[in-house]
Amino acid sequence: MPRIVVDVMPKPEILDPQGKAIAGALPRIGLTGFTAVRQGKRFELTVDGDVTDEVLEQARHAATTLLSNPVIEDVTRVEVLEEDAQ
Repeated sequence: MPRIVVDVMPKPEILDPQGKAIAGALPRIGLTGFTAVRQGKRFELTVDGDVTDEVLEQARHAATTLLSNPVIEDVTRVEVLEEDAQ
């Protein structure tokens, strides 16, 4: 079944304490060279049937009204997930 991926990230002006904690932990485990980390959310919506323009628009609507908080988050991606070739 096809899936639609929705990625949500905190707006740039919003503090990201989880990202900051991860950025601080990276050097402690020997991973250097990273200057910042932002943590977001990823949703995968499984579609029953074909992904039509209407279904994609419904996913965009869900992304902006239910999956994200528009006051502090931006929806950065809504697209059909390409199936892995096996």
